[in-house]
Amino acid sequence: MASTPLAEAPSLVLASAARKVMTRLLPVLVIAFIINYIDRVNVGFVASHLKTDLGIGAAAYGLGAGLFFVGYAVFEVPSNMLLHKFGAKVWITRIMITWGIVAAAMALTTNEAVFYILRFLLGVAEAGFFPGCVLYIATWLPAAYRGKAMAILLTGSAVASIIAGPITGGLLMISGGGLHGWQWMFIIEGLAAVVLSAVTWFALVNSPEKAKWLSDPERAALRTELDAEQADREDAQGGKVSVWKLLADTQILLFCFIYFAIQLVIYAATFWLPTIIKQMGKMDDFQVGLWNTIPWVIAIIAMYVFAGLASKRPVYQRWVAFALVLASIGMFVSTIGGPVIMYIGICIAALGFKSASSLFWPIPQSYFDVRIAAAGIALINSIGNLGGFVAPSVFGYLQQTTGSVVGGLYGLAVSSIVAAGVVLALRMKKRKAPVGAPVAIDPVSSR
Repeated sequence: MASTPLAEAPSLVLASAARKVMTRLLPVLVIAFIINYIDRVNVGFVASHLKTDLGIGAAAYGLGAGLFFVGYAVFEVPSNMLLHKFGAKVWITRIMITWGIVAAAMALTTNEAVFYILRFLLGVAEAGFFPGCVLYIATWLPAAYRGKAMAILLTGSAVASIIAGPITGGLLMISGGGLHGWQWMFIIEGLAAVVLSAVTWFALVNSPEKAKWLSDPERAALRTELDAEQADREDAQGGKVSVWKLLADTQILLFCFIYFAIQLVIYAATFWLPTIIKQMGKMDDFQVGLWNTIPWVIAIIAMYVFAGLASKRPVYQRWVAFALVLASIGMFVSTIGGPVIMYIGICIAALGFKSASSLFWPIPQSYFDVRIAAAGIALINSIGNLGGFVAPSVFGYLQQTTGSVVGGLYGLAVSSIVAAGVVLALRMKKRKAPVGAPVAIDPVSSR
């Protein structure tokens, strides 16, 4: 039986509202995320400079790079709870200002101790930004649209990885004013976040009800669908929920482990890829930056391909597991030859681990009750991001003591396979289909 215009209207209005949200708000978040990611990982390009100018060796560099994630983990949940209290407009702007100041202050590094302190403080300053963006998307978009929105947001990290190389490589070649190139790089890239904070202040809106660029029917359609999803969550939790009850849930612990495994691979590649590239031949900083872009170009293409496939059959657990297997294959390939083979393997792994990261978040988003989503998402992100501490620290130790990181690459390959198995073992609750957009339920995980 053909659908009538009246029957089609609710889904059309909802789709129109979702398009406006993604057009108006996502570009601001993506640009902010690009700068955020660059300020977080630009230290990967200065390892040799820190050793030459300050005597900071591989082990100390790896520990300092990883200490960022300790500060990030400790302050992640409190920061996201404050975002829930004060609203995204105020809190995301505040985060951008403080992280930009600390990122610029990295230019003041004079020894290992200062390097450790500033990296830790940068993690404290950034805490809450990414999970805040995840929560922000969840408060604006129904489940049927969040997977695509998360893929677009996480494209920011891939774009950042693509442009960070040439930009950072170029800035490293600056000299003058009594400063080294790496100092100018930290100052310029850090202050970019402070400048952009003014844009986020004027662009972000805390809720659909306050968005003047939505029509009344569009506001109503979004609110109706979001409220219906929240009612489903409340039914699944028996109508009552507490932060401590859900944070003790086995499912939450599994989410944390999966994201930890994903972040292990991401940050091992991010912080050590420039070093691997330098071993491929004699190159200046700009050339290293150009070679550094290739794996991330591959990753960004893969993210969109996976997102398109998942939108047709949104069984996210299977897609995440498949992407993690690809990451594992890439890591195994990177262990079988010299620097060039290692580089090719990381290109393959990038295809998998970036796709896994973008496809992962719709799974916990659909599981959490909105009343504790801020704390739950922050917990997953903070514990998961400790992978960013473990990976560079272990790789730095291996590089300094054995002259090779092959053992670490084997460990990453195994952890990715284990995480793929855990993803498939998740037991997810069934949800009501959103208006006009039926959701496929994974028969493997639904019992």
